[in-house]
Amino acid sequence: MLKKQNFIKGSLILMASAAAAKVLGAVFKIPLTNMLGGVGMSYFSCAYSLFMPVYALTVTGLTAAVARMTAQSAALGMYENGRRIRRTALGLFTAAGLAGSLLVFLLAKPFSLYTLGSSDAAAAVAMIAPAVVFGCIAAVERGYYEGMSNMYPTALSQIVEGAVKAVAGLLLCGYVTSHPDVVRSLFPSVKDIRGAAAAAGILGVTLSTVGAALFFAVLRLFAKTPRGGESLVLSRRTIARQLAATALPVGAGSVVTNLTALIDMWTVIGCIAYFGCSAAAPEGVSDGELPHFIYGSFAGIALTVFNLVPSVTNMLGKGALTCMTEAYERGDRSAMEQGALQALLTSAVISVPAAVGLCVMAPEVLGILYPMQSDEAAVCIGPLRWLMAGMVCLCVSYPLFSMLQAVGKAAAPLKIMLPGTAVKLAGNLLLIPFMGVSGAAVSTSVCYGLILFLAFRVYTGTAGVSVDLAPFGKVLYSGAMCGGAAYLTRAAAYRSGASAAVVLSVSAVVGGAVYVLLIRALVGGLRRKASGTA
Repeated sequence: MLKKQNFIKGSLILMASAAAAKVLGAVFKIPLTNMLGGVGMSYFSCAYSLFMPVYALTVTGLTAAVARMTAQSAALGMYENGRRIRRTALGLFTAAGLAGSLLVFLLAKPFSLYTLGSSDAAAAVAMIAPAVVFGCIAAVERGYYEGMSNMYPTALSQIVEGAVKAVAGLLLCGYVTSHPDVVRSLFPSVKDIRGAAAAAGILGVTLSTVGAALFFAVLRLFAKTPRGGESLVLSRRTIARQLAATALPVGAGSVVTNLTALIDMWTVIGCIAYFGCSAAAPEGVSDGELPHFIYGSFAGIALTVFNLVPSVTNMLGKGALTCMTEAYERGDRSAMEQGALQALLTSAVISVPAAVGLCVMAPEVLGILYPMQSDEAAVCIGPLRWLMAGMVCLCVSYPLFSMLQAVGKAAAPLKIMLPGTAVKLAGNLLLIPFMGVSGAAVSTSVCYGLILFLAFRVYTGTAGVSVDLAPFGKVLYSGAMCGGAAYLTRAAAYRSGASAAVVLSVSAVVGGAVYVLLIRALVGGLRRKASGTA
């Protein structure tokens, strides 16, 4: 029998695994950025910018759809129906994944030519294409186990995925960069070795999705699933229709979210090429390559750091989905209200100090993470600071999206994200000519602020619940005091002649201590504040 976890335990399991996966991701991305540089990362990011919308459409909504339908079946004891949901989803979305992989592969060269003006990124785009189909397989399996309130398989598969990506991606990229003559002899069409190195790094990403799919294949040989108790088994057609009704709107919403990466690529490169910027081209980068260098630095460094915390707090949404679905099916408004407060407040408690700390200590963080790419890191200090408000909004939005799915509003995130994306596009076009790449960061924060506001209003109105906002004000106050303490400590440490690493460590400890003390005193214990959740 699969062992179920409640919201707190399930969320903690997923957050711990997401944190471990992000550490492995940093182990992969930081050395990769150091190897590829700004221009090479523009090739890498080009591949991701095409891959992610296709991946989002076919994969992102899939886990949530399978989890929600499985949770409904489990709540009614319809375990055979849950297994049929799993089998139907595997067949349906494996086919969708194959179509997505083929689409990415066929668009590799034209997309590279259109976005970067050369085919140097085409190999990287082609190498990531198979990840779509393997991602679909893993997403179905994750959704099934999450729907059964067992988060361990998802957690372990994320760690496997992160480990394979780090090891395979760095080994392959390192080999290409250290043996350029061998690569050119095997692939005479290679013009820029940085494009080949980016493709090798991307291949590590594809292999990581293969590793996750194989993990679930092995797990199915040993895991026992609940049986019996069902009074109804839905037809495959009905299951497919219900899966599509949930997965497609969520996937479309994720596509809209990932369009921000495409917007950044087109507008940052295009606006800087047309209007110019105040930054001078560093050594080894021509004036013509400068827009690609700036975009590659922004996407490869600033946005990578920006996404670290949201990818962890996103697990709160996964943990909440099953519990909130069960509460909604029971009509338990009290559990829904308490669960919403707990998930949103936990996201805020985690994201606010992280955002404040990154804002205050941006030069030190980037300098330590990217010691070999000082020019690229220097480009990202200002944009990273402007991104931090958006990071908090995104962290708090993720649980709201899961709650909207739990109450049957799977299409709501799509409708919410459309105006946010429009604001993002308009902001980039208006601000980049005056602020450079920092304008893209400002528009990102405004975009996610609007999305959070709309998501909160839609959820509370749909679910008929109210959420006490007073604790969030206390979290923001505690975060401000944390930032002030870190800033003063930073200034004092530099006056004493401390190194950047010492300054970062001491400032983080002092700021963190102030924050923890204030949270304990003002919020009075998150667990008690939202006690009684499912």
